[in-house]
Amino acid sequence: MSRVLAPLGLVLLLIAVWEVACRVLNVPIYFLPPPSAIAVALIEHAPLLMGSAFQTFRMAVLALFFAGLVGGGLALVVSLSRTGEQAVRPLAVAVQVTPIVAIAPLVLIWAGLDNADRAVIGLAAAVAFFPIFSGVLTGLKAADPDLERLFDLYGASRLQRMFRLRLPAALPFALEGFRVAAGQAVIGAVVAEFVSGSGVTQGLAWRLLEAGNRLRTADMLAALVCLMAMGLALSGAVGFAERRVRAHLS
Repeated sequence: MSRVLAPLGLVLLLIAVWEVACRVLNVPIYFLPPPSAIAVALIEHAPLLMGSAFQTFRMAVLALFFAGLVGGGLALVVSLSRTGEQAVRPLAVAVQVTPIVAIAPLVLIWAGLDNADRAVIGLAAAVAFFPIFSGVLTGLKAADPDLERLFDLYGASRLQRMFRLRLPAALPFALEGFRVAAGQAVIGAVVAEFVSGSGVTQGLAWRLLEAGNRLRTADMLAALVCLMAMGLALSGAVGFAERRVRAHLS
């Protein structure tokens, strides 16, 4: 219970200090609105924010799915060959360190200006790719050496070794990779929406841009609250699945 009450109490305390400071210091509302103004904006624009949050959430989940498909599949393939791993790993690192804002215009052109959502999903998947690839590959190589020798002794095939030894060993690492990638997918989706800037996707990033252009700071912070809640929900869902799987394996 204390794991919930302690952060909740801290958040409530910070909100109270923020509210009092804004009122006592007469901070202009366009500069920093009090939490009560943000709550009003959340209630007034709830249908619009919910629709945009769903759009961003849908793109982040799809990006996570494709990142898992490509990252996990590629890790499985290269784990069978040391040469393959040596060839692919530098490219995977290159994808990780390449700033998404640098490749976003290219991806937007390739996806088509009328298909900005595809570009956003592709860019978010590129951001979420490496944690999954790295987690799965590390897990596949973390199997017990004694069990590896036992499989050698019984002349197990590559597939038998993969499905009966390495994949179960890789599962906790893969889930940890997915947990990290879930947050990355949300960040990637928002940044990609910012860069596309076409308004076709109508996600939360577009709401932030729209409110910022009109100096509606309370609306911007309301969209940010939705974004944080969405990221926590996605990360919490993956964390819950991770705990269930770990409990099942132990």
